[in-house]
Amino acid sequence: MKKTDLHIADEEHLIKCCKNNDAQAQKLLYSMHVESMMIVCLRYVVNPEDAREVLMDGFFNFFKNIDRFTYMGIGSPRAWLKKIVVNQCLMHLRKKQPFYVNSKDPELYDAPDVSENALDQLTVKEILRLVHDLPDGYRAVFNLYVFEGKNHKEIGALLDISESTSKTQLHRARALLKEKLVPIS
Repeated sequence: MKKTDLHIADEEHLIKCCKNNDAQAQKLLYSMHVESMMIVCLRYVVNPEDAREVLMDGFFNFFKNIDRFTYMGIGSPRAWLKKIVVNQCLMHLRKKQPFYVNSKDPELYDAPDVSENALDQLTVKEILRLVHDLPDGYRAVFNLYVFEGKNHKEIGALLDISESTSKTQLHRARALLKEKLVPIS
């Protein structure tokens, strides 16, 4: 089965084949999702080599645990893979250094005003670079909140930090991003 031959109705069949250790199906599923999952990795892990390693670990865990996956409809394999990849990114960041917040008062981070269309003037690459420049803890909280739709309680549980620490890191991440946008706007 070629990538172009796969139709939405074939997704469930592809998963069944992957569960039967069909190498062709695994290769196809990998090729379908590798680019989008690499983008996810690069949002969390700045170093491209580390991001590739995290990506490979994520796919390895996906295929290793695929028997536990229950097909829930179109897009469910991608959603499950993304959850695994994000968790791999967080484990990588935890190994690197624990998440922390410095003791400065978050109210000291008053963000400058940024024009409404400042982000519209940036390319995806420029936005990714700005997010990459955030400290690891800020970047992880920002990504989980903005891209993964997690609330502060969920983020706290994932990163083993308090809810208030999550809120503080998000506030500071936004302030730093706004600060970097001021020269652009």
